[in-house]
Amino acid sequence: MKKYSIKWRTSTRGSKQRKFKANAPSHIRHKMVSAHLSKELRTKYARRSFPLRKGDTVKIQKGKFSGKSGKVSEIDMRKFRAYVDGMTVSKKDGSKVNVPIVVSDLMIIEFNLDDKMRIDALGRNIKKPVETKNVSGVQRTGGSSA
Repeated sequence: MKKYSIKWRTSTRGSKQRKFKANAPSHIRHKMVSAHLSKELRTKYARRSFPLRKGDTVKIQKGKFSGKSGKVSEIDMRKFRAYVDGMTVSKKDGSKVNVPIVVSDLMIIEFNLDDKMRIDALGRNIKKPVETKNVSGVQRTGGSSA
């Protein structure tokens, strides 16, 4: 039985969606580990989300640590979780353990731009604002008029 197919697009069956996610290769898992961008970054880079990386500064949106921010110390691609510095829980024996946080509950505040390829990826596919045209006194935007 084939575990993963690139041609698979979408299904309403949850079992197929879970199978797609569980058997995904690393280059597709990387895209699945994406987090939303803050409003400043969203306007600057003209995109809603971007893959998370170690060293990014994030703000936690949901859960026990909501409202707190910190740097990403580790990303677990197998479980689709991120570990943020300072988000720890104390165990019964007194030791502190980092808490895994679901990536969709994070918002990127600041990028780790140490890698040149990541800077190139951020600049890629930036959508230009649509120019308004004024034809015979009627102001139109670049969309279709239906």
